[in-house]
Amino acid sequence: MDSNKLKELKQRAFNVREHIIRMSTDGGCFIGASLSCADLIVYLYDSYLNVTKDTLKDPNRDYFLLSKGHDVPALYGTFAEIGWIEKERLKNHLKPNDFIYWHPNRNIPGIEFHSGSLGHLLSVSIGIAMDCKLRGQKNKVVVVLGDGELDEGTIWEGALVAAAKKLDNLVAIVDRNHFQANIRTEDLIPLEPIEKKFEAFGWLTHRVDGHDFEKLDETFKSVKLNEGKPNVVIADTVRGKGLPSIEARADRWFVNFKHEEIEMLLKELKGEEEAKLTSETIVAR
Repeated sequence: MDSNKLKELKQRAFNVREHIIRMSTDGGCFIGASLSCADLIVYLYDSYLNVTKDTLKDPNRDYFLLSKGHDVPALYGTFAEIGWIEKERLKNHLKPNDFIYWHPNRNIPGIEFHSGSLGHLLSVSIGIAMDCKLRGQKNKVVVVLGDGELDEGTIWEGALVAAAKKLDNLVAIVDRNHFQANIRTEDLIPLEPIEKKFEAFGWLTHRVDGHDFEKLDETFKSVKLNEGKPNVVIADTVRGKGLPSIEARADRWFVNFKHEEIEMLLKELKGEEEAKLTSETIVAR
């Protein structure tokens, strides 16, 4: 990945994080998990998914599904940055005059399937991948899962089916931020070793730093789509990435900040030390 592309992706991810922070007031949002997967979603839409604003209905497009639907602010923010929706429209978050709210809605251009209840979209993705195979198409089907979502039995039932059907056009990504709601995953139902579990279910496995664009590029370029097995990428991330005052905090799952707090957090995102100290005091309450 050349330096110009890397700079572009970092700036876009920064902009997406700004959008996420702005959506964490006037009703709030799931800020921690949205910030953890922002880099992943920015990378996928820039460098991996074969889909554009003009091909959203093309049957040969790649499909992207956000199974951990509460992270949709990161997806909305990405859509705004790549021109699929107007940036001003993000101000309609949770307003009754629009469909931009806590979970994906198919009335938003680019949303393939609504989600909210966890554990379901791997199975939906399997259905899409099977349909593409039956039609003789070469599209990829990519689905992002939460790590806590792996506690759902439907995930492992789906994993068995995907391997049995040799769905090598299916790529699952686990946003491994180590938190499920307001508790660490390993303190609730330990998930590790995730790779070995997926391997035992017949998947090809990969692991990567989910915030490093160069490593993401290397990993996704290594994903083989012709080996007769589905792929899973475990992306190690940090909940609340970009805001040190809330990073890796169990209590910063869902937030509803005041407007003045939002301004402090935006300054913290930009690395302003005084604002960082102030925002640490704000979010400690």
